[in-house]
Amino acid sequence: MRTPLPEGFKLSMEGELGAEAEALFAALDTEPLTSIRLNPFKSAEVFEGEAVGWSPCGRYLSSRPQFTLDPLLHGGAYYVQEASSQFVGYLLKGLDLEGCRVLDMCAAPGGKSTIYSTLVGRSGLVVANDISRSRALALADNVQRWGMGNVVVTCNQPSHIGEFEHWFDVVAVDAPCSGEGMFRKMDEARSEWTLSSPAVCAERQREILAQAWRALRPGGTLLYSTCTFNSLEDEGVVEWLASEYGEELEASDRVDLDESWGIVSRVIGPFQCFHFYPHKAQGEGFFAAVARKAEGPSRRTNVKPRRKLFQMLAKADEAEVARWVDTPERVAFRLVGDMIYSYDRSVVDDVVALSESLSVVYSGVSFGQIFKRKLKPEHPLSLYVGMNSSVVPSVEVDLDTALTFLRRGDVAAAGFEEGINRVVYRGVAIGFVKRIGARCNNMYPKDLRILKL
Repeated sequence: MRTPLPEGFKLSMEGELGAEAEALFAALDTEPLTSIRLNPFKSAEVFEGEAVGWSPCGRYLSSRPQFTLDPLLHGGAYYVQEASSQFVGYLLKGLDLEGCRVLDMCAAPGGKSTIYSTLVGRSGLVVANDISRSRALALADNVQRWGMGNVVVTCNQPSHIGEFEHWFDVVAVDAPCSGEGMFRKMDEARSEWTLSSPAVCAERQREILAQAWRALRPGGTLLYSTCTFNSLEDEGVVEWLASEYGEELEASDRVDLDESWGIVSRVIGPFQCFHFYPHKAQGEGFFAAVARKAEGPSRRTNVKPRRKLFQMLAKADEAEVARWVDTPERVAFRLVGDMIYSYDRSVVDDVVALSESLSVVYSGVSFGQIFKRKLKPEHPLSLYVGMNSSVVPSVEVDLDTALTFLRRGDVAAAGFEEGINRVVYRGVAIGFVKRIGARCNNMYPKDLRILKL
């Protein structure tokens, strides 16, 4: 039996929506939709399903499969993401973000970060931050699966990120909120909600946005979103932004909607605002607002490095690892300890500046270590969209073998060549094995292995 909707929430929505609130309450007691977003950089047979109107790679599924037991999920061929949340990509579709810097201020678990990493391309940079280290680690896992190699995962307070003033072309704040939009999916969201939740969250949202504003360059785009319905956290925070920054704000390019999508839109000052209600749109509760910081003088970021982390590779070692990428002329390699990481040459200096000033959990692609002049590859390299597919054999396996591999079980040597092999399921790489004679060493990370039977 479902937890009843909080009475305080119902009274609030009746005040905001009037008679229409009953349709919302009824929708929140129906079964939630299941949706995914495909990775356009990884080829695979895809799920059949209805397209998500505002997300070219989004699909609604007719039923919820056992995602944990699908190797394509572990290979980053798609991300399980609520359809409404995919709307942030639509809001940015009119911008040419190739090669840009994007800050995802409250990023875990990483669904929106992977959207931004796709939009900026391999020459761009996404800084995906979360203040919780455990959530940041989970975020790093999802970024590695997606495989773009253009994300720096950080674990810092917003004030630390704000020190990179006027540094980002786009700043996205998917703010911590009271979670009313999750009432259909999660009973715990209903039970944890209190009358004071919206006001407490709104205060925190304003604090985060103040630091986000510092980090946004003049002429850059600010994207604010929540997964809640109430006006205190949504329109109220937008009104605060408009009053706080006044003439520094201007409207972004108009975002047109298809009426059939059922998205409710309005304008508050320079902000275009969008509400997703489950009784109108095919998705969970979601709110988004977008505007631009006006052009003007830009302050130079002067964040002093706190430590030195990166070293250059020896020429012989760089030649060895360069074999593993499809465009070695575009890639820069750096050592952190004895681990080799790769970055696009256009952003490597930016990554160094971030990493030597902030708490960085993961960045770029961890390639591996050199042993006896050869690279011992790390798992994220197998998932990287820029890996040279001809450097080691790619071996297609069936579902049973793929699941055995993902459980870190013993994989039969037959079909694999001597040495390192890339394991592939339905065209998507899921990891490495190393064949030594009549046996295979399973190189899948122990902490990622499937435990479900």
